[in-house]
Amino acid sequence: MENIETIDSVCTYCGVGCDIAANVDTKENKIVKIFAHPDGVVSQGKLCIKGKYGFDFVDAEDRIRIPRIKKSFLEKNPAIKNVIGSKLKDLDDEWYECDLDAATTATTLKLKDIQEKYGRKSVCSIGGARTSCESSYIFQKFTRHTLNSPHVDNCARVCHSPSLKGMRTTIGEGAATNPYNDIYNCEFMIVIGSNTTEAHPIISNRIVDVAREHDNLAVFDVREIKLHRFSKYKAIIPHEANLLVLNMLAYVVIDEELYSDDFVHERTKGFAEFKDKILNDPYANPDYFNEIEGYEYLSKTIRKVAREYALKKSMIFWGLGITEHLDGSYAVMAITHLALMTGNIGKSGAGLMPLRGQNNVQGTCDMGMLPYYDPDYQEPKEVGLMTPQLVDEMLRGNIKAVINIGEDLTHIHPNLNKVDKAIGELELIMVQELFMTDIAKKADIVIGVKSAYEKTGVYVNAMRRLHLSQPLVKSDLPDDWEVLQMLDNKMGGNYNYKDSNEVWDEVREVAYRRFSGASYIRLERHRKRGLQWPVHTEDTPILHQLDFRTEDGLGEFHYHQYKLRGMIEEITNKSLTGYHLTTGRTLAQYNNAAQTKRSESLNKRYDEDVLLVYEGDAQDFTSERVILKSEFGQTTPLTIKLTDKVQPKTLFVTFHHSGSKINALFGDKCDELILTAAFKSIKVEVINC
Repeated sequence: MENIETIDSVCTYCGVGCDIAANVDTKENKIVKIFAHPDGVVSQGKLCIKGKYGFDFVDAEDRIRIPRIKKSFLEKNPAIKNVIGSKLKDLDDEWYECDLDAATTATTLKLKDIQEKYGRKSVCSIGGARTSCESSYIFQKFTRHTLNSPHVDNCARVCHSPSLKGMRTTIGEGAATNPYNDIYNCEFMIVIGSNTTEAHPIISNRIVDVAREHDNLAVFDVREIKLHRFSKYKAIIPHEANLLVLNMLAYVVIDEELYSDDFVHERTKGFAEFKDKILNDPYANPDYFNEIEGYEYLSKTIRKVAREYALKKSMIFWGLGITEHLDGSYAVMAITHLALMTGNIGKSGAGLMPLRGQNNVQGTCDMGMLPYYDPDYQEPKEVGLMTPQLVDEMLRGNIKAVINIGEDLTHIHPNLNKVDKAIGELELIMVQELFMTDIAKKADIVIGVKSAYEKTGVYVNAMRRLHLSQPLVKSDLPDDWEVLQMLDNKMGGNYNYKDSNEVWDEVREVAYRRFSGASYIRLERHRKRGLQWPVHTEDTPILHQLDFRTEDGLGEFHYHQYKLRGMIEEITNKSLTGYHLTTGRTLAQYNNAAQTKRSESLNKRYDEDVLLVYEGDAQDFTSERVILKSEFGQTTPLTIKLTDKVQPKTLFVTFHHSGSKINALFGDKCDELILTAAFKSIKVEVINC
């Protein structure tokens, strides 16, 4: 076609981070089609339905294209209204529209006012993983240096922060050890706590290909998932049993002396103490499952899986089904223990693969958008608070302002009733977004920004792969970092970046341990392959080949005993009552669905959160829709679907649609080291509508 140009870029939905190409009508400035490169290293020429069809949001009528300020905010701040009054235009009863200069002026005036009244640490920044590395870097720099507040955090807090904590504690680096294509080089695979076909479909393609050919897959989950169809070992486990199962796998490796003496001796420390603790832990012996009614078969299955894992070149994959628990960080440590004992790390076809939920959540953490890490995981001059702690400080009146980029705080976080109350105590919420998400509706100032398909920037996927995106269509909206630069200048700063390349060159200097050699020129040249950090003269597809990234280069064992609780305790005491709920994703929608629900072909597949119920429990569900209730809150009415894919007395639901209020069910229970919410199991009451 005459006006069609093909442009290469990257998909920014899930953590797989597929290479994409788009046919763009340059005359209409419109994406016509998105597809994968036939020779794309990540995509392998295939995209999931989100990658293919989830681009209609770019032209959606309800994109935020003009900044807006809430009228009630200006009524409370008449001095600010006096300054920008000439720029205000009525939008509706609730909002004014204005230009970018007025919106950033109002934001900085209020930030100055708040810090003068309540101190420098009364402001915080949350979000950033939906944008580029360049914007995430500027976000934390602006907060830490211009505002002089240590309080920065991002959505890794509700997903893979326990992976970072657990892996850094044991092997010194909180990232995937191998490239995706190493799946083809491994002899055995364990997938635990990941519904890979739904959440990371292009990775699951590889897993399924290998499993079909070699029958070498073990899958652990609390319900039956598609991946179980291709597994040699189909393991359905009770709720909150991850650490129990992982310690049992380690017990078998030690008890049957399947560990690698040479690897343990040469490359690890603390094994003798670890070995003694695990052999004397009554919960670590797989025979314990003989006492758990309905799950007795796991006693033998765990032994078989442990033997194959230890004696073969093996990889372990995990997702939020591991991390979103009380013991998520400890479970990740237990996963790395298995790799350390058996030498299944630091070589092709053997390693650890945390399946990140979103493309560039890895990059945002790399950029230092965490309260306890500067860029490159260096120690900051001052450690800030994590998001749940910030929520508590809002309620105490100590945090008065939130700057938010692309994270729907009042949808994806737990204990929504508490979060809503905390948000209501703030004097300023400034949001940079594409749409009026739940938090944007509650904000005081909302600034529309470019989407990933409208800007240039670096994204880092789940295997540490850097991919330089380029615009598919033109937009006159600002990039996130450009808004932050305006804020900095108005706060008295001197940011003067001319483009994202200049920002990235600063990242390469500040975060040189990972990115010094990853110039835009090299990233452009390797657009289809990408580069895996650390990137110096060359990149690094496989980590830990010679040393671990700990201080002395040795891997460390840190044993943590499983604590009896929840469903297993109820089964043990023969007191299993009520229903245990777990949550997850579906292929057609992404996270808060802000982008995917604007593609009709995706939304019609899954336009509401549906509750899966075991068909044998149908007698308790006497209506087509039910409300779920916990001690912390309740959902709106949910449509039920009877199935044999969930266990008796267990339920499953997605969380994509904010109107469902799924996260109102969850309280403050969280990972005890890193405060990631325990989204994967809660006891609920069923109310028939």
